[in-house]
Amino acid sequence: QVQPVESGGGSVQAGGSLRLSCAYSGYTYCRYAMNWFRQAPGTEREFVSGIDNGGRTSYADSVKGRFTISQTVSQDNATNTGYLQMNSLKPEDTAMYYCNIQGSGDAYVCYNGYWGQGTQVTISS
Repeated sequence: QVQPVESGGGSVQAGGSLRLSCAYSGYTYCRYAMNWFRQAPGTEREFVSGIDNGGRTSYADSVKGRFTISQTVSQDNATNTGYLQMNSLKPEDTAMYYCNIQGSGDAYVCYNGYWGQGTQVTISS
């Protein structure tokens, strides 16, 4: 079972930085893409950034130039870790941040999505 676990959230002042981590173990024969979403109180969950299994990245316009996503994949998918480096943080970045893993590959079991429990990021002005 692929179960992402986030860490690295916290409270910082505007202009500061945080690095979120998402650790998970996957099936040896699958490939995994990682996405980060966030949800502020009273709003819908929104896409922040993603990295596919080829290393291609994408970002929401609101975080481009400030956030950087990366992923380290072990040869057997036993210990994969993704990161979201967040710089020049703003109060509007305050939200619960969720890691999402999307699998693909040659086996039917690969095609599943998984969510972490979330990690809180709070930015004060």
